[in-house]
Amino acid sequence: MSDGKDVSAADVKALRERTGAGIMDCKAALAEAGGEVDRAIEILRVKGQASAAKRSGRATSEGVVSSYIHATGKVGVLVEVQCETDFVARSDEFREFAREVAIHIAGAPSAPLYVSVDEIPEEARAAERGVFVAKAREEGKPDDIVERIVEGQLSKWEKDVALLGQEHVRADAYDGKTIEDLRAGLASKTGENVRIARFAKFVVGE
Repeated sequence: MSDGKDVSAADVKALRERTGAGIMDCKAALAEAGGEVDRAIEILRVKGQASAAKRSGRATSEGVVSSYIHATGKVGVLVEVQCETDFVARSDEFREFAREVAIHIAGAPSAPLYVSVDEIPEEARAAERGVFVAKAREEGKPDDIVERIVEGQLSKWEKDVALLGQEHVRADAYDGKTIEDLRAGLASKTGENVRIARFAKFVVGE
């Protein structure tokens, strides 16, 4: 195992860009992983999940409301992103994240309806399930595989309507990361509980 002396600044920078973790966390993970990047990513993921679990219960009484209006003037979004302190709320990185979330909501091919899968009402989920079941039976699918088909379709639908699971619309700029990936990365960097509280999309004529 490396003692950390062999970890180069370039390796730390590259790992930080891939994971969004802090400099010292990346350096420590690379040292623990003996310089193996994939192993270091796994170490950061495990530690990040543990830290996220601790942060998730902390109160978020600060934050910003960010907006984005498309150049046509026909689509607009408001999004509220919360954090724990005014210091983080006023940071450029936090405000940029909030704006990027608004940009995503405005341009997402599949318009999100909820922040997370947990927010989807059971009635809405049951209604979609009913549609998928009816469609599978109309197509003559055997009863023993209908449930498996429906579960797959329901899972895809949940990802389509829940904001956090969607890949940011600017996939090239964010290397295919989801909104949750970006949120978790910011939470890791700031050490605070970062939460997308709510959003609203406005489209002229709708």
